Amino acid sequence: MRAAVYRGKQRVCVETVPVPSIGRGEVLVKVDSCGVCATDLKKVEYGLVTPPRIFGHETAGVIMSLGRGVKGWKVGDRVAVFHHIPCRRCFYCERRDYAQCVTYKRTGVTAGFEPAGGGFAQWIRVMPWIVRKGMVRVPRGVTLEEASFIEPVNTCLKGVDRLALRRGDWVMVFGQGPIGLIFTQLVRARRGRVVALDLIGRRRKLSRSLGADVVADPREASVGKKILRLTEGRGADAAILAVPSEAAFQQALGSVRPGGKVLLFAHTRKGEMLPVDAGAVCVDEKTVLGSYSASVDAQAEAARLVFSRKVKVARLISHRYPLGKITEAFKLASNPTETSLKVIVKPNWP
Repeated sequence: MRAAVYRGKQRVCVETVPVPSIGRGEVLVKVDSCGVCATDLKKVEYGLVTPPRIFGHETAGVIMSLGRGVKGWKVGDRVAVFHHIPCRRCFYCERRDYAQCVTYKRTGVTAGFEPAGGGFAQWIRVMPWIVRKGMVRVPRGVTLEEASFIEPVNTCLKGVDRLALRRGDWVMVFGQGPIGLIFTQLVRARRGRVVALDLIGRRRKLSRSLGADVVADPREASVGKKILRLTEGRGADAAILAVPSEAAFQQALGSVRPGGKVLLFAHTRKGEMLPVDAGAVCVDEKTVLGSYSASVDAQAEAARLVFSRKVKVARLISHRYPLGKITEAFKLASNPTETSLKVIVKPNWP
């Protein structure tokens, strides 16, 4: 089969590799769609992990083969596949800090080499604990492209839940790319109100059509005054950073009210430093918190939101690429244009 193999810093090559063999309790899935995620882009750009690996974890496809002992699934089932599932028994899982669980950190989906998701290949091997707890059946009427969003929607839902929003809370969402637009829709689903901020006019327009109450260019001098007018002079209740920007962080921390919260979501590379106004955190009791990866507790709700189209993920897809053009796909996802949003790789396209 063909696969996009990470060979080192800034090097991904389309190669021919063996179709994965499956064992007891495992399944083989033919990949239909895999979204390009910023975390994988960072691993490639900065060489954060050892090669060779086959990345891609926002994956949906069709089961083509079952290992011995697999129950509840059959050949032909359409599935979305998570690549991490926690043990549910350890110190971290008891506290619902699932992303810190040792089992969760083990990647349970591969297309070869060190397991890394494998979605940028034609076929993936899904390991037993993922087969049991980490595959989601895709109903008729939902495309596999839509289903590939279940994992990123889950990660965003986990972040929104960490904010513990109340009905009517004002939330600033910095960045209206694919992740920011998911956040905007989820805050609205939680009955919050959204100030959507982005540098690109087309994205602000789309955000408004997807439920944002107010849209603005964060560079506008009037943004701060607008927030104060909306909130009776208090400031926003929360802010979400869907972009890894120091300027956005400073604006967010300065714009939330005393007791407000700032969620870091896009700072996924350790060593990314931000200066923090410690007085604002201490005296004004503002909270800076992070959220990373998916939550098993949010799995069913994320699927429901995608399948019901309450979160309109299909509108976020701007480009589709065959595997042979994955370098172009990565370049576009890393350097968005006025018209680009979510980039999807279709490994089995010719």
